[in-house]
Amino acid sequence: MIPRYTRPEMAAIWEPLTRFKIWFEIEAHAADAQAAIGVIPKEAAEAIWKGGKDAAFDVARIDEIEREVKHDVIAFLTHLAEFVGPESRFVHQGMTSSDVLDTCFNVQLVRAADILIADIDRVLAALKKRAFEHKLTPSIGRSHGIHAEPVTFGLKLAYAYAEFSRARERMVAARKEVATCAISGSVGTFAHIDPRVEEHVAKSMGLTLEPISTQVIPRDRAAMYFSTLAVIASSVERLAVEIRHLQRTEVLEAEEYFSEGQKGSSSMPHKRNPVLTENLSGLARMVRAYSLPALENVVLWHERDISHSSAERMLAPDATVTLDFMLNRLAGVIEKLVIYPDNMRANLDKLGGLIHSQRMLTALTQKGCSREESYKLVQRNAMPVWRGEGEFQTLLKNDEGVKKYMTDAEIAEQFDLDYHFKHVDTIFERVFGEK
Repeated sequence: MIPRYTRPEMAAIWEPLTRFKIWFEIEAHAADAQAAIGVIPKEAAEAIWKGGKDAAFDVARIDEIEREVKHDVIAFLTHLAEFVGPESRFVHQGMTSSDVLDTCFNVQLVRAADILIADIDRVLAALKKRAFEHKLTPSIGRSHGIHAEPVTFGLKLAYAYAEFSRARERMVAARKEVATCAISGSVGTFAHIDPRVEEHVAKSMGLTLEPISTQVIPRDRAAMYFSTLAVIASSVERLAVEIRHLQRTEVLEAEEYFSEGQKGSSSMPHKRNPVLTENLSGLARMVRAYSLPALENVVLWHERDISHSSAERMLAPDATVTLDFMLNRLAGVIEKLVIYPDNMRANLDKLGGLIHSQRMLTALTQKGCSREESYKLVQRNAMPVWRGEGEFQTLLKNDEGVKKYMTDAEIAEQFDLDYHFKHVDTIFERVFGEK
């Protein structure tokens, strides 16, 4: 985790002290269940809670023990015993390290998911507000980067809103995917621990039961989770790249907010660069990259190995922290995005009316001209406009081939901009669920 791209709430989930507190809760809840079924004395479970609940776990002390024992869970249990006392001999009975590690990992992923879902909600709120603000602001739609037909800027934002609505659904599904608990002991057979312990721990930690674990919780769950983060990061970048293109000097239809005192270049005082969205493109590459080791972690030897462990210690904090930062940065960009309707209109008019070529093509066919001939008539008048040799509507009105089928008034009618926006309300109702 790099401080520059880290928000405190998400970072706190992955701090060692947080992890140790979750480990303690798992062990203590397991002790409660063991006591309830008579495996350990009730007084022992009470002592475990009393000793560890308000314990000031010392990360440095645990690290010191681990340097000797070379085992993180044993190091923690040794430190916990310093608070619990003699009753600590009843801690971790019938359990194996993965019971604690994997259940804790899933608790952390669930907490991270909750933050990410809230982040997406902020993005959605910003997109919705600005989409309705510019619902009917005319803008040029582009295909292959070339002027195509009119859209509205509100529709551009509505596209993104629909995409992030799907992102939210995926994040909710990913949260459910990893919200499982496994307290099944060595190689997952429950030979040394009653399944009722797992049931109690799962309920206490807000998780569901892992139907079958092989000592580890299957990593296809985590792979799906981090793949979801990668898809969401790509959605962030798609919108970021759109903004970057719209901020280009030759376009300048929208622009990142440029604050008082901000400087865009160390050498060129006039510069106002899309640094926030460029930053999002770079970070998206990292979140996508983290999905690869998560996918490779699915493949473990037999019932358990720890080849996944080192990768997860790096990718889980980095991927969740980075996407959290990205979503909040994107929301801020949208909230403060500077939009230039006049420039949008100027760009719409830049090609001298060529954006209405499809409507002319259709109109000619409806007047009895074959589609092949209609295309030829429209294109032969469009090409000179590309070369700066006149206005499209004027050329059409002077074309004898076109005049055979359409009057000047009928030609002019095809250049009505509002024609393209007659179904914007329908699209908005589909996207936002309201008129």
